[in-house]
Amino acid sequence: MPESMRTAGTAATPGFLSDADLLAQTAIAVREAGAVLRERFGDVVRYRTREELMGALAANDDAALDVLRPRLTQLRPNARLVEDELAGGALPPGEWWVLDPAEGNVNHLHALPEWAVTATLVRDNQPVLTAVHLPLTGETYTARVGAGAHLDGHPLHVSPTTDLGLSLVATSQARPDEDEDVVRRVGASITAMLFDALVVRTSVPATLHLLNLAAGRIDAFWQFAGARADLLPGALLVTEAGGRISDAEGRPWTPQSESFLAAAPGVHTEAVTTLSR
Repeated sequence: MPESMRTAGTAATPGFLSDADLLAQTAIAVREAGAVLRERFGDVVRYRTREELMGALAANDDAALDVLRPRLTQLRPNARLVEDELAGGALPPGEWWVLDPAEGNVNHLHALPEWAVTATLVRDNQPVLTAVHLPLTGETYTARVGAGAHLDGHPLHVSPTTDLGLSLVATSQARPDEDEDVVRRVGASITAMLFDALVVRTSVPATLHLLNLAAGRIDAFWQFAGARADLLPGALLVTEAGGRISDAEGRPWTPQSESFLAAAPGVHTEAVTTLSR
């Protein structure tokens, strides 16, 4: 997938904005949606049942989507929207907006700072541009195929680290309803990395780990299973920042893959070895 990310088209489509202009407008849209979520952020949201939890999560999603839907539809009238951030697998041909209106939504409800708004344009199953906004810091991460990855306009580069034993690595938690075999595989992989890496970070959401990887702050991230909205924004950012992505066995990654690995080139092979044990 890294190579396919770099070969997807970036030329202007007749009657539409160029991809460069489209990315700039997408960044504005995620910042506007982020401002809405920031106004809703503060006290811990209390819930006593799963139904109450799901209702609170949906309220945040809807607040952000009320901003994102009309903005993105206006930018790309013929592109369809994928709003289910838990969905996985390939998309039908054409253009799709893959959205996570409140990435790290549970953190938001618990008054924790690790959450974001993401919007990624996928063209014939290839991500071509993405914008990720962190409302509490005001940072906006962007990437476009062939144009690099940026933080507020400044280029991003992955770490030059070449030794997994000196590396900070990260993974995210399996979903509460995840298959038992996947949960056990997550646990085994964390144990393996605790032996081989310097520091292992485990938290959600995945996108924030991948932002840190693209910015050179950590050296590898892996995940088993996972959804399109979890991984596509960060995958494009990491690739455009010079990183490598694959599945956990080192094979090319696609949204249908059962695992995901992103790493600085110097530690990718070691990470595959550790995760394959």
